[in-house]
Amino acid sequence: MNSFAIKKIGLDQLVPLQEIGRKTFYDTFFESDSEDNMALYLATSFSAEKLTAELENPNSEFYFAYHNEEVIGYLKVNFGPAQTELQDESSLEIERIYVLQDFHGKNVGQRLFEKAIAIAKANSCNYVWLGVWEENHRALQFYTKNGFVAFDQHQFIFGNEVQTDILMKLVL
Repeated sequence: MNSFAIKKIGLDQLVPLQEIGRKTFYDTFFESDSEDNMALYLATSFSAEKLTAELENPNSEFYFAYHNEEVIGYLKVNFGPAQTELQDESSLEIERIYVLQDFHGKNVGQRLFEKAIAIAKANSCNYVWLGVWEENHRALQFYTKNGFVAFDQHQFIFGNEVQTDILMKLVL
């Protein structure tokens, strides 16, 4: 399935961003986390206030993957001070790549990933990095297949649970 487009979005796409963000996160992790922790995370991480601030941050960019005008996935990248950890001016953070389950295995995630790499190269970044939950084996396999290597880890607070994210890097 190559009939989809990737487009940068702005504040006018806040509601569709909330919808795709909540749905894809829930579908990816609902079996692994408690309902209370999931509800808290979805309410805070995808609130209008939080997403508005992220969309208005000049050091963050969001992109939608569309198929027949339907949003089927999205990408969020961060530069410099918007990065969640390293805040290295010579790097790009991929904070989120999420795709609707019906479109898994159809090259959408790969194309969003390739978009992130193109953005990094266009901005003369030396490397791309990201954090992925140690139990998200599908994502770990995807990033390893695309050349990322683990270099560190950090704690991720999910409601009342402490989880471990593996930090991965791809030198360009």
